[in-house]
Amino acid sequence: MPGTTAAPAAVLGLDRVGWSVGGATILSDVSLEVYEGEFLAFIGPNGAGKTSLFNLISGLVPATAGRVVLDGTDITGEAPYARARRGLGRTFQTSSLWPAMSVAEHVRLAAQAAVGGSYRIWRRAPRHQDKVDDVLARTGLTHRVDALAQALSHGEKRKLELAVLLVAEPRLMLLDEPMAGVSAEEVPALTELIRTLHREEGRTVLMVEHHMDVLLGLADRLAVMHHGSLLALDSPEAVTADATVQQAYLGEAL
Repeated sequence: MPGTTAAPAAVLGLDRVGWSVGGATILSDVSLEVYEGEFLAFIGPNGAGKTSLFNLISGLVPATAGRVVLDGTDITGEAPYARARRGLGRTFQTSSLWPAMSVAEHVRLAAQAAVGGSYRIWRRAPRHQDKVDDVLARTGLTHRVDALAQALSHGEKRKLELAVLLVAEPRLMLLDEPMAGVSAEEVPALTELIRTLHREEGRTVLMVEHHMDVLLGLADRLAVMHHGSLLALDSPEAVTADATVQQAYLGEAL
């Protein structure tokens, strides 16, 4: 009808997903939808199942119940590399960089893996170089192209992990505690980079983070995990005012 606005498309759908190992339930009955261009942040106490849910979405652990749907396609049984080819990108709590490789080599190798080509990282790859240069500029790493990963600060390592992710042009970005290990001085710049990726580039982002002040400035919605289940899913204002959510955080107001 004239004057109506179409509902945003669901990029990711979780339909009552669960994961059990040896009779122990890690995740149970988690259902939600993530919409095009949305920033959904996951919070919860340690051991609540946040990273386990990211592992299930990205295919690192199998769903023992329910379905994972990406862009309308059931990917529940697909391997991690197949999900990556569909546009699902992921960073991890612990850095997965190669210490003795340079910043430029990391991003160039990721570009070659994404679009094909030689894996000889010691040679320049002209057909990938424009994309590599662009991503390095967007993540503020142009001045560090020749630095080895082991020489980077924690904040720079997180930026490099984002650069490796971005060069593959993911449709959906899963960021697992990107502020972990980052100094207080580097948090604002990293936060602003993630904000830019979401708001200016329109990236769809799922993020796990313990820095509530960071999340409240970024997220469209908050999802609260507790004992492997979804406790709440709403706007940041509604979630932080919820008495049940505050109780899940040991009675501390958020």
